[in-house]
Amino acid sequence: MAATNKLACFSDPADHYSHRVRIVLAEKSVTAEIISVEPGRLPTQLLEANPYASMPTLVDRDLALYEPTVIMEYLEERYPHPPLMPVYPVARGNTRLLMHRIQRDWCSLVDLILDPRSKEPARVQARKELRESLTGVSPLFADKAFFLSDELSLVDCCLLPILWRLPVLGIELPRPAKPLLDYMDRQFARESFRQSLSAVERDMR
Repeated sequence: MAATNKLACFSDPADHYSHRVRIVLAEKSVTAEIISVEPGRLPTQLLEANPYASMPTLVDRDLALYEPTVIMEYLEERYPHPPLMPVYPVARGNTRLLMHRIQRDWCSLVDLILDPRSKEPARVQARKELRESLTGVSPLFADKAFFLSDELSLVDCCLLPILWRLPVLGIELPRPAKPLLDYMDRQFARESFRQSLSAVERDMR
């Protein structure tokens, strides 16, 4: 693959994993070429960079990364300001564990709901589980500006794309989830978050 001096991100404009990376890029004010890839129309450069042709894929000169968490942590190390990970190892470990729990507990449900191959009964059950789980953790958002933190972190970057997609997922949070709803209102109003949205995502709400 030919080397390039420009940071490029191959992104699915509707995908919550691609959205995570775009949020990180926007938060860090990193200039990158966002290449929106339509399903079934994969650019040659993506096929050369990533043997799985999956998105997101980040290309930085001769380096190609194609797993969302790996990309996010690379951007955190490559562009350390503003920091999206704590300084101390214990806190960093807790951040990584929260990211893993979001992936395991919530992203798996989101992926099931959005998968056109899923059976409707499975989708209904996944919607119920996701709604109840998010409502259950809502009190955790009452005391801090961000998710268990006074500063925005990679955990928020994983969570916000899911919350933005709740209307598409067919999920409406109940009134007892007010701390989480307030968190959503604050974060969705951030200029960096608005910048991270693709045209497809803007139409989701």
